Amino acid sequence: MKILIIGGNGTIGSSVSSHFSSENEIITAGRSSGEVEVDITNSESIKSMFEKIGNIDAIVCIAGEAKWANFNDLAEEDYYIGLKSKLMGQVNLVRIGQHYLNSKGSITLSTGILADDPVVMTTSAAMVNGAIHSFVRAVALEIDNGTRVNVVSLGMVEDAYEKYKEYFPGHNPIPTNKVINAYARSILGKGHGEIIRVYD
Repeated sequence: MKILIIGGNGTIGSSVSSHFSSENEIITAGRSSGEVEVDITNSESIKSMFEKIGNIDAIVCIAGEAKWANFNDLAEEDYYIGLKSKLMGQVNLVRIGQHYLNSKGSITLSTGILADDPVVMTTSAAMVNGAIHSFVRAVALEIDNGTRVNVVSLGMVEDAYEKYKEYFPGHNPIPTNKVINAYARSILGKGHGEIIRVYD
């Protein structure tokens, strides 16, 4: 398979890329790293990326940002960071990327536990994650060409636990093998319109 992984050099992306690289052709993309550069907040940048790499079998997005801050400190503009990046960035990857997928290809988006179990300072991030879950369930009813669309929603992964553990008291870190298996289920399985939750 020819698999595009946006964010393929990040904390989670590097593990996923390494796992799939043994038996597949992996293309990594990112804003400042990877084999191809892409800014997912910009539709023209997304189109340019796909034009460079051509048709593929799977698209995986493990990228996107949102502002973390207390609710009363968030200005309207702060919400647009998550709306333009993690939400519309991933929506546009589906909207544009579907035309570069081979028949019966797959698209895997990424969110996280905040959609179902938010913690403090995550009003914007939780909102965006929840919106992506709804988007995936809805777009699965309409997308053509046998394309499957799923979203992987992870808890606090073990590789980032030390950095973020103060925000997630009592949460169990998710081991790397569970992270990889969640993406494998979406890419290699037959599921469509699924929210693949790994929270424990």
